[in-house]
Amino acid sequence: MGERAAKDALYDGFAEVAKALASGRRAELIDVLAQGGRSVDEVAAEIGQSVANTSHHLRALARAGLVTTRRDGTRIFYALASERVAELWSAIRDVAADHVAGLQRLAAAYLGERDGIELIDRDELARRLDRGEVLVLDVRPAAEYAAGHIAGARSAPLTELRRHLRALPEDTDVVAYCRGPYCVYADQAVRELVSKGFRAWRLIDGFPEWRRSGLPVTTGTGAEHRGVNGRRTARRSERDDAN
Repeated sequence: MGERAAKDALYDGFAEVAKALASGRRAELIDVLAQGGRSVDEVAAEIGQSVANTSHHLRALARAGLVTTRRDGTRIFYALASERVAELWSAIRDVAADHVAGLQRLAAAYLGERDGIELIDRDELARRLDRGEVLVLDVRPAAEYAAGHIAGARSAPLTELRRHLRALPEDTDVVAYCRGPYCVYADQAVRELVSKGFRAWRLIDGFPEWRRSGLPVTTGTGAEHRGVNGRRTARRSERDDAN
């Protein structure tokens, strides 16, 4: 193979990754799997596609090496091949936001009017959570919470949010988060919280960005937290596990 042909083949190989992501549905699949591995049927339900169509897209991502698979009985589970894939998706999303004409208009059409939704960054939330000054609600589906969440956060899927709110003291400061900056769940949660008289913020991005920043995370469904009254309770995180 000549030098030119070899170089062409190399760059065509690089382009296989871009080709695999050249679909809005596949980009959305990467966004969902950045929260943790899921079965095909679960992912299909999340993105509103048939299992057959979802499997087709997942196989294309697998051929490009972006996702891995495992079988458990009759069910097939997919996960991102590495954290680098989540970083790639984040970079694509950010570049598009900065350079693709009309993207912010599209985001506004999906997310709705954001006036009155206050944002909090990761570092400030980490400080306030460590001081026991805020209650953090993870409004993603319960399966994503179980796969990994901000240490100290409570699971409060958007469909169950009103039930959770009835148990909160009215003077509670609350931060809601979900999958990332374009996840509508957190916006909807903050609107609901504010309408009920709570002081509420939305994390500026989401769980994947928190995890990549090295901030405390944990897994499972029984995470304990430091209460908003300032009392510290036991908390197990990946950072604690490493010590």
